[in-house]
Amino acid sequence: MKHILVTGGSGFVGSHLCDKLLEKGYLVTAVDNLVTGRLSNIDQAMKSSSFRFLNWDVSKPIPEDRIEFLQNHGLHGLFHFACPASPVDFDRLPIEILLVDSFGTHYAVEMAQKYGARLMLASTSEIYGDPEVHPQKETYWGNVNTLGPRACYDETKRFAEAYVSTAVRLKGLNAGIVRIFNTYGPRMRPDDGRVVTELLLQAVAGKPMTLHGGGNQTRSFCYVSDLVEGIVRLFESGEKNPVNIGNPSERSIKEFAELVLKITGSKSPLKIEAPRPDDPRRRCPDISRAKEILKWEPKVDLETGLRATLADLTSR
Repeated sequence: MKHILVTGGSGFVGSHLCDKLLEKGYLVTAVDNLVTGRLSNIDQAMKSSSFRFLNWDVSKPIPEDRIEFLQNHGLHGLFHFACPASPVDFDRLPIEILLVDSFGTHYAVEMAQKYGARLMLASTSEIYGDPEVHPQKETYWGNVNTLGPRACYDETKRFAEAYVSTAVRLKGLNAGIVRIFNTYGPRMRPDDGRVVTELLLQAVAGKPMTLHGGGNQTRSFCYVSDLVEGIVRLFESGEKNPVNIGNPSERSIKEFAELVLKITGSKSPLKIEAPRPDDPRRRCPDISRAKEILKWEPKVDLETGLRATLADLTSR
């Protein structure tokens, strides 16, 4: 059997990725220090004999003697998905973010090369910053404030891409880079400060719904099952250049809030607040490469996905 290691495996995206890989017949080891991940996210995975969990901070070398599947099955793939990635984390955990995307990326590359594994790097649309090109293609270099409060995330993701792409070019590393756009779905942290959870929970509680900067900024929301399908296809494709994975259906945050009001039946008023520092005004992926190379595009419409997300948030 083929063994895959997933850093950040008990996080929002990482846990869904573990489930998908198990479904496809892989052995899976999730490595996570639970700073933002939750063991409840991997409840289902833990029932599988093909799954193991290791509590570890991947900004330090992973202890290979504690990875049970390595001895008999080696390492077929390594998904480096460990990193706090929510707005509240940029203020709360900036050093941890910097370490996991720098040292953590270095150790992931070293381990992948040692075992001849294909590395998948979780990058982000944040590397485009506040984009001056719309929609964003993989060829766009970005417009990022290197000194702003988001820089701990934006800039180390850019560094991680540079590190991985250099290892591909100079050391023969087999690696793919997925640039993830706004993702939502079950298992999101209620307190993560992202617009999806913030507005859903405010609406359900009947509280004013916060629109930072007036709500005219745009986002493109991709449901998590669509995202992980694209990621796994990228892994299995062997493609080495960055690929955007996201939903190109763009809407303003105000339009998004109005949809939340519709599905919740809430009477919450909209409350305008100051914009967050360096908050991108527009964000929407060009997914031409994903369509061409992976034969992938999102399938879950926003209303369907939001209803599933709401059901999960209110069931805890």
